[in-house]
Amino acid sequence: MSFPKPSVPSPLAPPSPWLLLAEATVGLEFVRGLIGSTRGLPRGQGPVLVVPGFQASDRETALLRHKLSALGYTVYGWGQGRNHGKTGKLLPPLVQRVRELAARHALPVKLVGWSLGGVLARDVAREAPEAVAQVVTLGSPIVGGPKYTVFAKGYRKQGMDVEQLASKADAREASRPLPCPVTAIYTRRDGIVAWGSCIDPNHAVEHRETAASHFGLPFHPQTLRLIAQALAARA
Repeated sequence: MSFPKPSVPSPLAPPSPWLLLAEATVGLEFVRGLIGSTRGLPRGQGPVLVVPGFQASDRETALLRHKLSALGYTVYGWGQGRNHGKTGKLLPPLVQRVRELAARHALPVKLVGWSLGGVLARDVAREAPEAVAQVVTLGSPIVGGPKYTVFAKGYRKQGMDVEQLASKADAREASRPLPCPVTAIYTRRDGIVAWGSCIDPNHAVEHRETAASHFGLPFHPQTLRLIAQALAARA
């Protein structure tokens, strides 16, 4: 089944404060995900690695990993503690871990990345194409780096040039095509990352929409269904 690329609002801007307030529903989303069943979801097999978002860790992705394990996958956390956002330091050990898992299973690894974790997952696929079967991103800022996120002001206060970071991120995306299938899951309720920046303008990426908040992306039952469908479709 083909899913048309959504039309992105122009100009892009960070999410409104109202959307940020709506992130308070994450508790309810977690409960719904906790009690939700995997019955009826497509199953699969092989190694899957889940990469957490900015300031999150394997703890926050534990429920998602448990659900994917119940669907038949051998699921791993990223094993680097809290995602501090310094991608230059985080990427090399993540590439090494993915290569080790691919060698252990004699199969390429499927990567699921939440927010900044999705950006890292895409870069792992570029650095180790032989070790990555596919990438699924959840609310990941593909366009503009941090420019269209609620963290943009914080970056500026630290003296960082958000425009330069955006230019570098966009140039990397334009110049280094992704070597594997990618599914980008986004939500228009996103109060952290402008949903339009999650839409890949350059590559043949499948885009799927969920009703989750940004913080609720790893927990929401609809998101789990979309992830399960994406992973099973690339068996």
